[in-house]
Amino acid sequence: MSVIERIKDQIENNPVVLYMKGSPDFPQCGFSGQTVQILEACHAKYKHVNIFEDPELREALKEYSNWPTYPQLYVGGELVGGCDIVTDLYQKGELAKMLAAVGGVEE
Repeated sequence: MSVIERIKDQIENNPVVLYMKGSPDFPQCGFSGQTVQILEACHAKYKHVNIFEDPELREALKEYSNWPTYPQLYVGGELVGGCDIVTDLYQKGELAKMLAAVGGVEE
C-alpha cells in the first residue's frame, strides 16, 4: 500500500483524524497540544497519527492536503485545517457541530 493509499484509508475509515506532532498524551508542539485540548473539550472521538513516527507520511500529507503545516485535522474526510482554524471554529461553536455531524463525539 502506497503512502497516499494509507492516508486515504485513514481519512476514509475514521470520521475524525488528527495528524499531529506527538500524541494526545505527549504532544510535541504547542499547536498540536492546543488542538488536542480543543478536541478533548468537544469530547471528540478521533484517531491521531504521530507524523514523527512516519517521515514518508509526513512529507506526502503536505502534498495530499496542499497544507504545509501540522497539525492537520480532518472531519468527515475533509481537511478542516490547522490549529488556528480549529481554534476559530471552536470559539464560534461550529467545531462541535461538525464533529457531531460525523459521529465524532463521545456518547
